[in-house]
Formats: sequence, C-alpha cells, structure tokens
Amino acid sequence: MEIALTLVAQAVVTVLAVLTALAVFWFRVVRPYLNDKVAELIAASREIEPGVTRGVKKGVSESLRDLPENTVKESTRQFLKFGSGLFENGLSSFLGSAADLERKSADQDGNCPRDY
Repeated sequence: MEIALTLVAQAVVTVLAVLTALAVFWFRVVRPYLNDKVAELIAASREIEPGVTRGVKKGVSESLRDLPENTVKESTRQFLKFGSGLFENGLSSFLGSAADLERKSADQDGNCPRDY
C-alpha cells in the first residue's frame, strides 16, 4: 500500500512540476512574443490600408480616363436598364416568368416540339 501511495504522490508532483514549467514558459516567453507580433500586424495593417485605398482610387480613375466615353455611357445605360428591370420585375428578371419556367420544363421533358 505504501508503494502505491508513493507512486501516486510521485505522479502528482510530476504533473504539477510540468504544468508549472509550461505556465512559466507560456507567460514569460510565448505570450509576450505573440503580443509583439500582434502589435506589428496591427501597425502594418494601419499602414497598408490607406496605401491600398489610394492605389485602387488611382487605378479606377486611370482606367475610366482611358475608356472611350461611349463605352462608359453604354455600360451605364445597360446597368440602369438592368436595375430598372430588376426593380419592376423582381427576381423574375433573373429566373424568368412562370410561362418561361413551364416552357423550360416542357423542353427538358421532350413533350414540346422544337423549332429548327
């Protein structure tokens, strides 16, 4: 019985020693290192974001300047037409009307003759 108690005590002491060593290593080495790296990442992100924003604005302005005026007007007109169609017809502008869906299902079933 004395040997079993000694083995249990030895295991408990070993576990406590390992956990203490890991805790000291975590709080003295790993945690400060990670905090420094996080601070570096935050500082880098604060520097990168304005640069990316400036680059995007510059690129968009250059590309719009290089596009012919007719292209911009035509794409704007198509976008407005699509937006008004979406506003008026809702999702049916994407999915089609009920008649379109019936026609598609009949075409897939082979029940409807095709015009060639």
